[in-house]
Amino acid sequence: MKNKCLECGEPFSGRIDKKFCSDYCRNSYNNKIDKDSKNLIRNINNRLRKNHRLLSVLNESGKTKVTRRKLLDGNFDFNYFTSIYTTKTGNTYFYIYDQGYLALENDYYLLIRKE
Repeated sequence: MKNKCLECGEPFSGRIDKKFCSDYCRNSYNNKIDKDSKNLIRNINNRLRKNHRLLSVLNESGKTKVTRRKLLDGNFDFNYFTSIYTTKTGNTYFYIYDQGYLALENDYYLLIRKE
C-alpha cells in the first residue's frame, strides 16, 4: 500500500502509520504549523532575553539603583516581564526570571536579583 506524503503529496511506502516521505518533508510540515504563533513566542522570548541581559549588566552587585533613562537607553521594554511580586507593604516588583526591578521616586528604579 502506498501512502501520500502530507507535505509534498508524493507516494511512498513504509509503515502503515507513516505520514511523510522524508525527514525534510516532516520538518517542513511541522515548521509551517502555527508559524505565526511561533514567531510571536520567539519575538517575546527575544525581548525577555534582552531585558534580562540589560538588568544583569546594570545590576552586578545584586542590588543597584538606576534611572529610568539608563534603562531606556539600553532599550529596556517595560511591557515584558515574567512575574510580579507585591510585598505586604504594597511595593510591586517586576521580575524577568531572577532579575527584578521596583519603581522608586523621581524616575529611579531599584534593581534586585533573586538568590
